[in-house]
Amino acid sequence: MLLFTLTLGNIQAQRAIELNLPDHDDKLYYFGIILGYNTSHYNITHHPYFLDRDTIQGVESQNSGRIHLGIMANLQLSKHLDLRFYPLNLIFSEKKFGYTQKLPSDATTSFEKQNIESIVMSFPIQVRLKSDRINNFRVYTLAGMKYDFDLASNSGARNSENIVTVKKNDYGIEGGIGFQIFFPYFILSPEIKFSYGLSNVHSRDETLRYSNVIDKMNSRMILFSLHFEGGGGGK
Repeated sequence: MLLFTLTLGNIQAQRAIELNLPDHDDKLYYFGIILGYNTSHYNITHHPYFLDRDTIQGVESQNSGRIHLGIMANLQLSKHLDLRFYPLNLIFSEKKFGYTQKLPSDATTSFEKQNIESIVMSFPIQVRLKSDRINNFRVYTLAGMKYDFDLASNSGARNSENIVTVKKNDYGIEGGIGFQIFFPYFILSPEIKFSYGLSNVHSRDETLRYSNVIDKMNSRMILFSLHFEGGGGGK
C-alpha cells in the first residue's frame, strides 16, 4: 500500500507540471538576444629573435574580462539539430601583456604591463545538437566556426616602442554547452563557449622592441552567455 501510494503521488506530481511553450519545437526559426561576460588572452609564440635579447626576458598574455552582446537567429533543421548564426554580435575585450625586462643600470628586473582594447564584430555559424525536452528543461552542445573583425584594431597606429599592433581580421573554431529553460513567454539559455583563434593576429614590426620578440599571437576566449530566446515562426 505504501509503495502504491508513493507511485501514485509521483505520477500526479508529473502531471501537475505545466509545459511552457509547448509548440516551440514546431517553429522553423526563432530569434534571441544575447548578454554575457567573456575572458580573453593571446596564446603567444616567441620569435627566435627573442633568444638574442638581453633586455626583455619574458612576455606573457594575461586574462582579462569584458562584456558581449548580440542578436541570434536559430534555424531548426530537425528535432535535435539546429543551425545558429548571429546577424549582430559585439564582443568587448581587453588583452593584457606583461613584460619582464632587465634594467640597464643593474642586474635587477622590472615588470611592465600593456593593455590593448578590442571591439570585435564576430560572425559565428554553429551547429547545435539538442537532447530530448524533459518537461521545461533541455541540454545541448554546439560547435562551429567564426570570422572576427576588430573595429578597434591598432594595426594602423603610428610606430611606437610601447605598442604591439594587432591585425583586424581573425578566424577560428568554437565549441560549448548550454541549457534551455522554458518559461511561459520566453526561453532562458545559460551557455559557456570556448573560442580558439586559428590565424596569427600579430602584425610584427622588427623596429618595435615589444613586438620583435613575438612571432605569433592566437586569440583565446571563454564566453559566459545568457540567451533570451523567443519570437519566430514557420513550420
